[in-house]
Amino acid sequence: MTTGQLLLNLGILAFVLRTGLGTRPLTRRRFTLPIAIVAAVGFTFLRTVPTAGNDVRLDVVLGLAGIALGVLAGSVMAVYRDRSDGTLVTRAGAAYAAVWTAVIAGRILFAYGSNHWFAPQIVSFSRGHALTGSAAWTAAFVIMAISIVVARVAVTAIKAERSNVPHHPADLSHAGAR
Repeated sequence: MTTGQLLLNLGILAFVLRTGLGTRPLTRRRFTLPIAIVAAVGFTFLRTVPTAGNDVRLDVVLGLAGIALGVLAGSVMAVYRDRSDGTLVTRAGAAYAAVWTAVIAGRILFAYGSNHWFAPQIVSFSRGHALTGSAAWTAAFVIMAISIVVARVAVTAIKAERSNVPHHPADLSHAGAR
């Protein structure tokens, strides 16, 4: 992992935590910005996705892992209506920070370790599982990152939609005001 890649990953973590932690209004931008960013990442890094050997299986496995992590991140973020003005807000705390920190730290450790600590093991694993090399791993990790963000946004959207459904008879008087 280059210094630039390390700084990029740390910058991503700082951005995710800065924009997600605490109580924040749930605006259209909170949905569109992450999707626009991962679309740009996908366009930039997934121009060619290796498909030989078991590369697609690696993409699917890491994509599913990304979905699971995104669902986890979304599940630890509360979405509710502010009692004072009825606007939707999100609240994320230590659990949200822990999920994202673990994800980014895991990516950094894998990238660093694959070049330093366990490079022979990665080569052996790749050969043994018919993976075509570093391009396959790069594509799979990008797919994982995109999946995490899309899943987290989807969980947030589902929670936001559910917050529009009255759950208590007292809330029924506000149902028509949507």
